[in-house]
Amino acid sequence: MGGEGDGLRDYHGKRDFGRTGEPAGREASAGSGECRFVVQIHDASTLHFDFRLQVGDVLKSWSVPKGPSGDPSDKRLAVPTEDHPLDYEDFEGVIPAGEYGGGTVIVWDRGTYEPLSHDRRGRPVDFAESLERGHARFRLHGEKLRGEYALTRFRGGRDGGPGEGAAWLLVRTAGCGRAHGTPDPRRARSARTGRTLARVAAEERTA
Repeated sequence: MGGEGDGLRDYHGKRDFGRTGEPAGREASAGSGECRFVVQIHDASTLHFDFRLQVGDVLKSWSVPKGPSGDPSDKRLAVPTEDHPLDYEDFEGVIPAGEYGGGTVIVWDRGTYEPLSHDRRGRPVDFAESLERGHARFRLHGEKLRGEYALTRFRGGRDGGPGEGAAWLLVRTAGCGRAHGTPDPRRARSARTGRTLARVAAEERTA
């Protein structure tokens, strides 16, 4: 789970910023306080949700085909992808055909999160370290997702990063917080602009 130098090298290497409107990245804000999260709906070769948690100066990212669920009995597959820059939190638009991840993106939910990982003695564990170990707990404070969740690696490399066969589970753990069902992604509206995927695509075609 490398930092900005490792993760964003992968991010930059997959994109032509002369064609895509995705952000090239910025430095972390000094003393930015609470950690951020964002969930984007991405209508690419397959329609899926992208779940991203700020860890240090990057967004650690997972592709979640069925999206986060508010039901603790749902175990959602989460496939790790490359780290993204912090300002990807605000990205909404159409990635051109032929570019990596070509398709429409909206910001479905965003907010802050609290790390909750601890060792067997109940002592807090650094969040990046908990991800490296393969199990991290956190509480989301989003516009739609609120409550305690966990990411658990069940297959993949020792560092938990993206790679062939790497896979995690994203589960809402029992506890306080309002449960929010996974929406129909084609009808879901952006938490940032109120737009649907179809509206974003249509506006970009006519721009």
